[in-house]
Amino acid sequence: MGVLMSKKQAVEQVQKASVVVSAFKDGLKDKGSTRNKAEPARGNAEDPGQQNAEAAGGSRPGTEEAKRNQTAWERLRDGKGMEPEELEWNDEATPPAFVRPKRQLGDDESLDIKLREEGEVINDEMCDVCEVWTADDLYPCRICSRVFHDGCLSRMAHLSPSSIQELKETAHTTVGWSCQYCDNVNLLLTDEEMFSLKEVLRQCRIIPESCLTLDDFLHYKHFIHKQVFDEQMNEEKEELVVLQFSALDGDKKGQMEWTDFLYHESLLVLQRFRPENSLLRLLTAKERARARSCFLGLDQTGLITGTECKRAQNSWFHKNSLESQSCNVSISHVGPISESSPASRGRGRPQDKSLLCREQEENRRVDWKTFLKENAIYILAARPNSAAIHLRPAA
Repeated sequence: MGVLMSKKQAVEQVQKASVVVSAFKDGLKDKGSTRNKAEPARGNAEDPGQQNAEAAGGSRPGTEEAKRNQTAWERLRDGKGMEPEELEWNDEATPPAFVRPKRQLGDDESLDIKLREEGEVINDEMCDVCEVWTADDLYPCRICSRVFHDGCLSRMAHLSPSSIQELKETAHTTVGWSCQYCDNVNLLLTDEEMFSLKEVLRQCRIIPESCLTLDDFLHYKHFIHKQVFDEQMNEEKEELVVLQFSALDGDKKGQMEWTDFLYHESLLVLQRFRPENSLLRLLTAKERARARSCFLGLDQTGLITGTECKRAQNSWFHKNSLESQSCNVSISHVGPISESSPASRGRGRPQDKSLLCREQEENRRVDWKTFLKENAIYILAARPNSAAIHLRPAA
C-alpha cells in the first residue's frame, strides 16, 4: 500500500534527491581531477606546469558547487529551503502577461454550493513567482490560495514600496491582503466585455489613468443613463450617484482615483450582463468559506431575514478596518441614505414607502442559496485593497 505525501514533503524529497545527485557528480569530478594530478596525460607530459594549472583551474568550479550543495543541504535539514535572494534574477524582471477569462457554455447553469462543507482552505506552500518553498516570510492572499515573497513582488514590479509595506502590515492579520491578481477586479471581464467598456469610456471622453471629480462622474452617469433608458436621470438617482462617488473617494480628496473608477465600472458590467450563477463561479474557496461563516453567524436554522441579508452586503467592505470582520454591523456605517440625512430630506422616496420596504425586507425569508446569489457581486467588489467601496449596496 502506498504512502501518501503532502506537497511539501514531495518537494523536500525532490530537492534532497537533486542535492544528492549533484554531490555525487561533484565527487566524480573531484576524483577525476585527483587522478589527473597523479597521472599526467600523455599529450601534456612535456609540460607538467601547464597540466597542473589546468587541473587546478578545473577543480575550482566543482569545489564551489559542492559548497553550495552543502549549504543547500543544511538549509533543507533545518527546514528553510532556498531563499529567494539566491535565485538568479535578470536586471529587470518581466511580470507575466494577464490573460482574460473566456465564458464557457456551462457558466450560467445552476451551481450547488453546500452550506456545511467539510475541509479547510489551505494556502499554497511555494511562492507563486519563484516557485520556491521557504519556511518564513511567505505572505498569503486573502482571496485565493497563492503566497508570495515580498522580494519577488518587488523584483517583478507588481507592487510599489508603499504597497509592499501595506502587504507586510496586513497579510497576516484579520484584515488580510489581496494579491495583484485578485485586487484587480477588471481582470474578471472577458475581452468582449472589456472592449464594450472601453467604447463607452471613449464616447464619454474619459481619459485613462486620470482622476475624476464629482462633475466628471455625474456627466458620465447621465450619459450612461440616457443611453440605456432613453430618458434623463431623476433627482433620486442623481443622489445615489453622489453617494456612490463619496464611497469611491476613499481618501476624501474630492476626487476618485482611476483604478477605483475602473473597478467600479467593471463590477457594474458584471452585475448587468452576468447571470447570478455565473457570478457564483467567480467566488474562490476562501470567499465561499467566509460567506458560510457570515450566514451561520446570523442564524443556525438555515433562514435569515431580508434585512440581515442587506446588512451582510455592507459587511464585506470592512476589509480595511483593523477590527475583525463581522456581519453584526450597522448598515448606516457604510453610508446608505437614512431618514435624517440631507439627501433624503424633502425629496426622494416618501417615508411611508420606506417603512413599507423595511417591513417587507424584515418579513422576507432568505435561505443559503439566495443569500449567496444576492451577496456574490458585493463579495467580488470587496476584493481590492483600496479603502474605496467600489459597489455601494442599495439602501
